[in-house]
Amino acid sequence: MEIPPPTLMKRMQNVHNHKTIENSIVFINSLIKKTNIDIINIGDNMIEQRIDELIKLIDKANYEYYTLDKPTITDQEYDRYMQELQTLEEKHPELKREDSPTSRVGGQVIDEFKKVTHELPMLSLGNVFNEDDIMAFDERIKKVISTPEYVAELKIDGLSVSLVYKNGKLVKAATRGDGVTGEDITHNARTIKSIPLTLTKPIDIEVRGEIYMSKASFNKLNENGENFANPRNAAAGSVRQLDSKIAASRNLDCFIYHLPDPEDYNIHTHNNALKFMKELGFVTNPNNKKINDIKELLTYIDYWTKERPNLPYEIDGIVIKVNNLDDQQKLGFTARNPKWATAYKFPAEEVLTKVKNIIFTVGRTGQVTPSADLEPVRVMGSIISRATLHNEDYVTTKDIRVGDIVSIKKAGDVIPEVVKVIEDRRDGSEKKFQMTKSCPICHEPLTRKEEEAAYYCLNDHCPAKKQEKLIHYTSRHAMNIEGFGDRIIEDFYNLGYLKSYEDFYTLYQHKEELQELEGFGLKSINNLLEEIENSKNNSLERLLFGLSIRHVGTKTANILAKNFKNIDNIIKAEFDDISDIKDIGPIIAKSVNEYFQNENNLKIIEKLKEHQVNMTYLKTINTEETEFTDKTFVLTGTLTRFTREEAKEKIEMLGGIVTTSVSKKTDVVIAGTEAGSKLKKAKALNITVWKEEEFINTLSKY
Repeated sequence: MEIPPPTLMKRMQNVHNHKTIENSIVFINSLIKKTNIDIINIGDNMIEQRIDELIKLIDKANYEYYTLDKPTITDQEYDRYMQELQTLEEKHPELKREDSPTSRVGGQVIDEFKKVTHELPMLSLGNVFNEDDIMAFDERIKKVISTPEYVAELKIDGLSVSLVYKNGKLVKAATRGDGVTGEDITHNARTIKSIPLTLTKPIDIEVRGEIYMSKASFNKLNENGENFANPRNAAAGSVRQLDSKIAASRNLDCFIYHLPDPEDYNIHTHNNALKFMKELGFVTNPNNKKINDIKELLTYIDYWTKERPNLPYEIDGIVIKVNNLDDQQKLGFTARNPKWATAYKFPAEEVLTKVKNIIFTVGRTGQVTPSADLEPVRVMGSIISRATLHNEDYVTTKDIRVGDIVSIKKAGDVIPEVVKVIEDRRDGSEKKFQMTKSCPICHEPLTRKEEEAAYYCLNDHCPAKKQEKLIHYTSRHAMNIEGFGDRIIEDFYNLGYLKSYEDFYTLYQHKEELQELEGFGLKSINNLLEEIENSKNNSLERLLFGLSIRHVGTKTANILAKNFKNIDNIIKAEFDDISDIKDIGPIIAKSVNEYFQNENNLKIIEKLKEHQVNMTYLKTINTEETEFTDKTFVLTGTLTRFTREEAKEKIEMLGGIVTTSVSKKTDVVIAGTEAGSKLKKAKALNITVWKEEEFINTLSKY
């Protein structure tokens, strides 16, 4: 090809400064008419240069936005660059690069997922579930490393991915699979904007991380007609699409957390490996933290356990890694897990398990309740093998069958319950539920009361009812007699030592006999007898709750005790006297009135009086109104001067009511350190907030 004259070359270089390539091409074509040379190839070179320049601009913008979180161009500029690049590639497909940012929009469709063998296995981590487990992990490390340093990381609830780069270009992305063999998902990984297609350095490297879907993207996806159970399932379903356009539309993200071969890059700590990967353009989690000791680690875990709901993505735990890589080598590996790392798993709120059987239990009121006998599973840090099914209507409405795979959840100290049946896991062997028609203990016929879904055993002599009442009487919020577990009460009942409430106060007469029982000695029996003696001094509301009066919970017992002051006043009270009290409705008033008109119940009260069990309300400090009187309080965060229970008692002693959730009816929220969502809701509702110091100062007035 003939070389163009210098003047023409200079004019062609100016092409690069034109606002758009389209104008540039028009300009070049005009030059063709004025020259006898073929400059088509020169035009292609200019277009290729512009494509390269646009890719650099867009890659730089992605790095600043996703990795550094410091964008330097506007969204409008970014969109304009992308649109120009897409236009050029459509007109010149032969110039499109594999690492072009336009691949983010998807379009590649594969026939099947190919298997990928990982050069280094992607090992799973061992799990710990509570503070004791974490302390034990730390102790094991200290047997080898005297003063270990850790890195703590949020455990993103997504799916693991391996990313391989050659000369700084993404060439392969694969799922973890079984740790040795995964699936090639490169076509979908290219659509994830937080995964760099080109690194800041032209090096060969493999990194590993977690692909996830943010809460906002998940909500938007389901609002548009999808029906994913959680963000993790949505992310997993998205990267396993044959059509990359679907993955691109799901707005996935990726955090990188592991460099398999750091020594190749002269890196000696995990923390420095994270920094190195960030410099290359990868997104690492900004909440990772280098930890100096176990106390700092537990503080970190406690903070993120509380802050977890406020994150824009789901996490299911904290990953703990020894920071020094030489120390990691000393600690080594088990067959499946590295010994230098573990994952603290947050207590699961909802998990799947199998219903092995449906059994029936009798409560202290005689209510017969169906319960699911489950394959044991860990929920909220506890191993669960039983879940309540509430009543017949609950089971039939949800169509829960023996053999079903079900989702169960547990909130706080509440008994686990079945949330839903996973119907697509049925194989036809499941057995439909049938409510029992007789008491499982005394075999008397059951009665279903009007306007209730529950069945009751009306036999006053039913052993199960009596045992449940005795168990309830000793419980923490009732008479608080420590040492009496369900099994001990059952044994004492069957041996004839405990048949009614008053029998607790005559147990001392059988002291020598009880010492002869297996598992009991003088010390344990003395402890039980001391607890029984102490229970005589409880305030009236504990006794009222302990008596198993239908519809009387801790709150109602406290209201009754506070208003009537002693049990004789309640016995003498008419229905209207009770129902006129604030927060006591007609159903509760009728139940209380009927209980204290029953001759058998009055005999129980007299027996307890004979044993000098207190029958008066002991919590009144000041008969005048206080700043707590008739106000509703919510406690949140960590208090330094009191436990939650102590703070609750002080508020109730001064006439206040303590509830667990913030609503428009809440008067005051008392916020300790690290208060979370309840404090935010209180501020949003303009509810008065007291810091702990203000709470203490207010208490000191009384």
